[in-house]
Amino acid sequence: MVALLHIIEQQGLLVATKMEWVKKLDTNLYELRSKVASNIQRGLYFHDEDNRYIITHGFTKKTQKTPINEIKHAREIRAEYYQRKDNDS
Repeated sequence: MVALLHIIEQQGLLVATKMEWVKKLDTNLYELRSKVASNIQRGLYFHDEDNRYIITHGFTKKTQKTPINEIKHAREIRAEYYQRKDNDS
């Protein structure tokens, strides 16, 4: 997953999307897609501002679709992040 992040940082999100390393799941919620042999890892993230992206969490994918509970968990983390950010302002 870390190697994939470095490649995306170098190549950009446009290339990452074309290569299917990144998939949009919802409004401002995306999935990083890493696969090495039969090991399928996913990381969910959202865009904050400028060049800041926040990875909420990662998991091992075992089904074809991204589990709804993982998406829900990422939404909760995103909401908490923005709430804390607003409170700090």
